[in-house]
Amino acid sequence: MNLIHPMNYCTLEQTDLHSLHLAFIEAFSDYQVKMDISFPDFERMMLRRGLVPAFSVGAFDGDQLIGFSLTGLRVLEGIPTAYDIATGIAPKYRRQGVSSELFKQASRMLKEQHVEQYLLEVLKENKPAVRLYEKQGFQIQRELACFQIKKEHLMTSTPHHHTEQTSQIDWQEGQRFWDADPSWQNSIASITAIPEAFIHVIVRYNGEFAGYGIIERQSGDIPQLAVHPKFRRLGIGTSLLAELANSTQAEKIRLLNIDSSQHKLMKFLTSLGLQHFVSQYEMMLKI
Repeated sequence: MNLIHPMNYCTLEQTDLHSLHLAFIEAFSDYQVKMDISFPDFERMMLRRGLVPAFSVGAFDGDQLIGFSLTGLRVLEGIPTAYDIATGIAPKYRRQGVSSELFKQASRMLKEQHVEQYLLEVLKENKPAVRLYEKQGFQIQRELACFQIKKEHLMTSTPHHHTEQTSQIDWQEGQRFWDADPSWQNSIASITAIPEAFIHVIVRYNGEFAGYGIIERQSGDIPQLAVHPKFRRLGIGTSLLAELANSTQAEKIRLLNIDSSQHKLMKFLTSLGLQHFVSQYEMMLKI
């Protein structure tokens, strides 16, 4: 199908964040998961996920930004890695080859800059998108589960342990609590990119660092919740969640992109009433 108008494609270094926000809202206006976020939330999301405008590509109809591929860039385990923060097309410009051209241009640019792999997440139920990415060479790495609950339900939990807020987590020690690596948006790099946006809570058991949780104070998003294996099943996770719920201004608590191999964590969250509302695939392309 021919394009409505010839498109211009270029990086987004000269595009202000407000214009990106407006294009984002339009592109995701009919998305399965509600994405109608405010500009401050959008700005924090871009900072947290490491937006690099020079590695991001926009599709323009005249001066109007009608499609975009927003890219983050980091080194993962020694490998330069790009992350698809979001790719979206305004509804009336879909099915006209815009997304394919955005991907083509972004991939070429990343390869020229010696980026070795390209990471993204896609809704498991979005089968056409999954097939499209597989056709482009992406492979499924793992399945990620997303949970949510109204915070009032967690605030009614009776904490069994004293919690304390701290300015930062001992990451070297905290990583020993993990059963799986966090996704891009929940990684240490994403949290430390905007440390002032998060509240860090820890629990000590007999004086020993036993567990921690982190929540974004505005959105209610919990990127990390972890308890040392030897201190599990003692109510520490419940105490952490109750304190985190009390610490956010949001009405809803969300834990996004939990590795689905973490069966015990998912069972724990379900037992507290959290709803598993959507799943995603994490996919990787070797460039």
